[in-house]
Amino acid sequence: MIIKIDDIDFNILVDESKLKSEKIPVVFLHGFTGQSEDWQFIFDKLPSQFIPIAIDLIGHGKSSSPVDPRYYTTGAINCQLNKIISKLGLKEVILVGYSMGGRAVISYCARYNQNILGAVLESSTAGIQDFNQRKERVEFDLLLSEKIKTEGIEKFLEYWFNIPLFESLKDISDSDGLKNQRMKNNVVGLSNILAGFSTGLMPDFWSRLKEFNFPVFLISGGLDEKYTDLNSKMALLLPNSKHEIIEKCGHNTHLENPELFTKLVNNFLTSIHVKR
Repeated sequence: MIIKIDDIDFNILVDESKLKSEKIPVVFLHGFTGQSEDWQFIFDKLPSQFIPIAIDLIGHGKSSSPVDPRYYTTGAINCQLNKIISKLGLKEVILVGYSMGGRAVISYCARYNQNILGAVLESSTAGIQDFNQRKERVEFDLLLSEKIKTEGIEKFLEYWFNIPLFESLKDISDSDGLKNQRMKNNVVGLSNILAGFSTGLMPDFWSRLKEFNFPVFLISGGLDEKYTDLNSKMALLLPNSKHEIIEKCGHNTHLENPELFTKLVNNFLTSIHVKR
């Protein structure tokens, strides 16, 4: 379904007939270059008491890709998510975010945490604390943004999937299909999200993690040392959290081991339902 928020179309993957049911909404947010369909593998595997909902974030999939960069900032994305959740009539939600989607979850929870039942963060971070590292990341992401504009989506994706972070994705059965799926994105959306929602521009939320008064489940891949280390540090600051490392996986654990990822998420969801 397509819903309009502030004159921007957002594509939502959901069984509309279940939106007004008593089921607990689980909202899935994809990573950079991803889309809502990335989560379809888990939709029919969630426990029956939950309703899965996936959103194409701004600049991705079938959602709009406005030219104005102001629509892509942390604050703008927070407001967009809040209005989407409100328009869908969701009173309480569980958020699941991968990488960039995980950063969107953290940002959202730091601002609107009253309606959060729990969160799953896969290979994500609460921001960059060191000023010089933040500056370097902003400069790097701006270069990537320009790279997309000058070289186009196809060449950029060829570069993107060859960086060390995604080395282990080459071992999945349909890596070509994955790239073809990402080709559905467009230059304006991807370049603007890199420029506006860079990890370097995202506020440092590390000191805010102690305020997350709901269960948080962190997942990272054993081959992804950087994000496993970041997630371990986040787990120490979150009041109610658990960190699970999926061995022999890299940054994208839900693609590399969807069965185990699904099992872990379902166990977490069930534990929240029981406590309610």
